[in-house]
Amino acid sequence: MTTALRRYGIQLALIGVAAVWGATFVVVKDAVSRYPLYAFLGLRFAIAVVAFVLIVPSSVRMLRRPVLGVGVLAGAFLTAGYIFQTWGLQDTSASKAAFITGMFVVITPALQALILRLPPRAFTVAGVALAVVGLWLLSGGDDAGWNVGDTRVLLCAFAYSGHLIVLGSLGRAHDVRPLTLVQLATVAVACGVVSLAIEPMALPREASVWWALAITGVLGSAAAFAIQTYAQRSLSPSKTALILISEPAFGGLFGWWAGERLGVGGLVGSALILGGMVLAEVMGSRTGDGGFEPAIEGPPVPTGRSVDRT
Repeated sequence: MTTALRRYGIQLALIGVAAVWGATFVVVKDAVSRYPLYAFLGLRFAIAVVAFVLIVPSSVRMLRRPVLGVGVLAGAFLTAGYIFQTWGLQDTSASKAAFITGMFVVITPALQALILRLPPRAFTVAGVALAVVGLWLLSGGDDAGWNVGDTRVLLCAFAYSGHLIVLGSLGRAHDVRPLTLVQLATVAVACGVVSLAIEPMALPREASVWWALAITGVLGSAAAFAIQTYAQRSLSPSKTALILISEPAFGGLFGWWAGERLGVGGLVGSALILGGMVLAEVMGSRTGDGGFEPAIEGPPVPTGRSVDRT
């Protein structure tokens, strides 16, 4: 296979990852209406851990104590993100959740600028401004259009930002494979423990829930992380980010396919959020103004979401 064909293949695989992540907003929303939230997340990530070990067996051999500490810390933020996102999906549409979750792309560099006390890049400021206006339009342009589910998903975006900041700082010193495994295991254990404490113990009875667990656990988590890790060895962080930023668009598309409608204001707001994400993450990483490094620049790190974000 030529280098060009290989790169095109990797890019197509990343587009597939973004499409799977976008589709899982609808899948997860349906699943948690039929099965307890924490039990779903616990089972999903238990499946993801097993699948990831099968796909990347070296992740187990490379486990070391320093990786465990950083992995658990990043996993704690990841756990919070998944809980808020899945909880939010119970009260908002999959389409809105997809675009609100995408706000983490502009929140992350803004938080880093505040924490590190560095002036943000011009593209970062412009991206944040666009995304905030887009979020206002997506919510209906007033308080009546914003609900508690939207607030939970926005908290998810902040949690994902914390996750990226940990990976972009402490996580740089560790190999991405064991670091990913520890994060997946952290989410599985944390959600499993909460489920055992507050939810009735029972395996899913409906086939649709098992399908959701398989899709999100195997494809949306284990396989997606493995593909993203491999892709970032060949593609620049900016190109990888640009492809994965299409996730909210896929989320909106699948939400529309499921019967959800955003309206003209929602569509304009969604477009502005996507534009803000491109400006803050992709264009910002290509310029040198302000001296600010975006979160996912540098060695490959598992970003979610982004990253599995659903």
